[in-house]
Amino acid sequence: MNNGKYVFAQLTEFLPKRIFDCIVARYHGDKYVRHFSCWNQMLCMIFGQLTNRDSLRDLIVAIEAHSRKTYHLGFGKSVTRSNLAKANEKRDCKIFEEFSYYLIDVARKKRENDNFEIKGKVYAFDSSTIDLCLSVFWWAKFRKNKGGIKLHTLYDITTQIPAFIHITAATVNDVNAMDYIPYESGAYYIFDRGYVDYERLYKIAILSAYFVVRAKSNLKFRRMYSRKVDKTKILQILGISLLDKTPVLELLTSIDYKDVKELNYKQLTFSLF
Repeated sequence: MNNGKYVFAQLTEFLPKRIFDCIVARYHGDKYVRHFSCWNQMLCMIFGQLTNRDSLRDLIVAIEAHSRKTYHLGFGKSVTRSNLAKANEKRDCKIFEEFSYYLIDVARKKRENDNFEIKGKVYAFDSSTIDLCLSVFWWAKFRKNKGGIKLHTLYDITTQIPAFIHITAATVNDVNAMDYIPYESGAYYIFDRGYVDYERLYKIAILSAYFVVRAKSNLKFRRMYSRKVDKTKILQILGISLLDKTPVLELLTSIDYKDVKELNYKQLTFSLF
């Protein structure tokens, strides 16, 4: 008979409880709590994610099936649907958000790649819509008979780990999430054409960062000058000027000679002028 730790306990053993307790104390998460602490709550929710539970009721049924093991799994002496639901509703979500960003930062440092071809951080930003049942998540109304939220993710390409996550209603336009990105000086940010908003992009330049974004087909601009390049190279840099009152950009045209395709990008990199 195996007398060692349960697999779930081994999986969560690496979590730094001392750091978590400091965050909980900062937000007074365990104030007046006797039995079901924030740590117990987090482990219950992790268990629900790893076992693919669909609801709190489903999660509690799974936990009750191992009622004699709950203490050793880290859930506390007893877990009920009411106290778990109350904890999820009342406790500050910033506790778990701050702890998750701490773990992300640790993971990113372990995945740093000094051999990456571009010096500095390179990020890609995009969103994904997560469908929700409207009858259950009535607050997340997206369309007439559909609910949903948007997960806006800043993906660190150099470490291949998400660096920032922002959740909004599915009705929120993607460009609005750009206001919450923690921009870093000297970093590169890659966007799709859905994020073409020149006022927001210009703010990136003010912070001494750079961006690359797909150009929209209706963009009005005129070419100011050209530079000769080796035709065997796939990158051509053209100076351009927009016809309206917006910051000066550079047009990067990547030419795929095999498929004879051109992909137009806008990049704000003053050092190339």
